[in-house]
Amino acid sequence: MKYEWRKKDKGWYLPKAIPTIIDLPPLQYLTIRGEGNPNGEGFKSAIQALYAFSYAIKMSPRKGIETEGYFDYTVFPLEAFWDSKVAPIEGQPLDKDQFIYHLMIRQPEFVTKELMAVLKEGVIKKIGPERAELVQLETIDEGKNLQMLHLGSYDSEPISFAHMADYCEEHGLKRIGHIHKEIYLSNAEKVEASKLKTVLRFPIN
Repeated sequence: MKYEWRKKDKGWYLPKAIPTIIDLPPLQYLTIRGEGNPNGEGFKSAIQALYAFSYAIKMSPRKGIETEGYFDYTVFPLEAFWDSKVAPIEGQPLDKDQFIYHLMIRQPEFVTKELMAVLKEGVIKKIGPERAELVQLETIDEGKNLQMLHLGSYDSEPISFAHMADYCEEHGLKRIGHIHKEIYLSNAEKVEASKLKTVLRFPIN
């Protein structure tokens, strides 16, 4: 039976628009790191590289590649950890050129570096060797987090983060660090900004 993350992992990827505590196990991702404005070509190229590998893995049986433990599944959504070279100033717009990002797409347990090496030649033909070399296979342990669904443009995310901060204060929770994660449930090129759905998440204790 096909693995559908929208059904199997609904609590992780489809939260309500209210703060919710989750505890995540270590999970495997294809990742790529970069910096700069997410509206720039470098960011778009990084996304293309992740999807090129992700779909090559999913479709590998059609290329005659047999992988132990393989099962059919829906490709997971794009995710990203976000940081900045400069501290944001409250009440001031963010300087997006200073952003640091760690983009990722979750992968099934059967994915290995050996499988990626087998698929690499085909991926290079699509995206070139430079971008293909930047994609890594990582296991990330996020642990205890607070998350909620944000409805609307990326620029209005501070509204939801304020709700999350209030929740932490009310329940005696502490945010760890300043980096946060976003999970993109909408295609920003096809969905108007006011209807975008994005999961916001940060670690707590």
